[in-house]
Amino acid sequence: MDLEKRPAHRAEQPQPPGQADRHPPQAEGCLAVAIRLPVRIVVLVLVVPVRLVWDALAVCGRFLYFRGLRPVGRAVGAVLTWLFKAVFVWPWVGLWRYVVVPVGVALAWLGRVLFVVPAVWLYRSVLTPVGHGIAWLARGVGRGIAVTALGIAAGCAWLWRYLVAIPAAWLYARVLTPVGHGIAWLARVLGAGAAAAGRGVGAVLTWLFKAVFVWPWVGLWRYVVVPVGVALAWLGRVLFVVPAVWLYRSVLTPVGHGIAWLARGIGAGATWLGRGIWAVVATLCRWLFVAPVVAVWRWVLAPLGRAVAVVAREVGDALGHAWRVAGHLSLVVGRFLAKLLRWIFVEPVRWAYRTVLTPVGHVVRDAVWRPAARAVKEVRRATRQALASARESVRQARADVRRMLFGTSKQAVPVAAPPQEPVPVPIPAARREPVAPGARTLGSSTTALTKD
Repeated sequence: MDLEKRPAHRAEQPQPPGQADRHPPQAEGCLAVAIRLPVRIVVLVLVVPVRLVWDALAVCGRFLYFRGLRPVGRAVGAVLTWLFKAVFVWPWVGLWRYVVVPVGVALAWLGRVLFVVPAVWLYRSVLTPVGHGIAWLARGVGRGIAVTALGIAAGCAWLWRYLVAIPAAWLYARVLTPVGHGIAWLARVLGAGAAAAGRGVGAVLTWLFKAVFVWPWVGLWRYVVVPVGVALAWLGRVLFVVPAVWLYRSVLTPVGHGIAWLARGIGAGATWLGRGIWAVVATLCRWLFVAPVVAVWRWVLAPLGRAVAVVAREVGDALGHAWRVAGHLSLVVGRFLAKLLRWIFVEPVRWAYRTVLTPVGHVVRDAVWRPAARAVKEVRRATRQALASARESVRQARADVRRMLFGTSKQAVPVAAPPQEPVPVPIPAARREPVAPGARTLGSSTTALTKD
């Protein structure tokens, strides 16, 4: 047990980049070295029984789980699965397989026989010939109507051309065109006169509109409103703007500067007074509250906390070390118990199986079981032959009685072939392992024991 060496995993743990220089490694003090050995001894004495009990419980629990709970769970699961299938799956499967599917097949066959086959026959034997006949008749009627319509259209076109189109063209060219040209010339002359008269009337109306509605308002704006507005603007600037600017520059600005200077002086004095009061209050609070708390933390709490941390760390390390040592001890004790159990129970049972039960089993198999099986097969074969001959005799007697009562028919009655002897099944020889020099087999061990 190394008391000075620390665990390797703690020394090899990587430090973050920001914390590498913040907590440098410190040398262990005398307190850690003084409490390490007794703490580890006490913890080892206390932890070893707990670890032994824990490992024993773990082995028992593992054995109970693999040999008891898991097989029972599988059995219960199989039973529940069978019950679930028997209650929920198999009834619906049987209903689908033996009720729904046959009924559906029957309904499909019935629908095919009652609807599909008659409909196909009606379509092929009735509707198709009738449709072909109607189509042939419609084609003939259509051709007749087309020929008649073409003749009527040709006659109507000839009548339209010679009764309407040619007279209308002559009337348009010889009568309407000269009349239209004369009307157009008269309309151009009248339009030119009306345009000249309209331009004169428009000029007169425009001059009257300007004289009545535009020129009076323009003169009023130009010779009355604009001079009055300029005079009012000059009067407002002289009476209001110039005195206001002078009042702002000569009176309000110096007064405002004086008020600002006074406020700055009062603010500076208040700031100086507040700083003095804050310095006095901060000094009093520091010496009355902070300095005692810092002294208690630095000279009482910090050393006590470091001592408690050292004790807790050593106790934790001692617990881990003792738990590992107890694990090794538990492993050694478990192996010793397993080997002792093997020497006491397993090896005698194995020796009894190899040296006693295996030869006895071979003897029972070769001397009792195989002759008994051979005798049972012979009895079964003889029984089958006797039953076959009796069945053939009964069949022949029944055929004879039928011939005596009803006579023979004209067709040849087939004669049953005589029963054939069943071919005996060869019994395979007992298979043994190949005998090789230096090999340990069941046959060799049995032979050796028999020779001894």
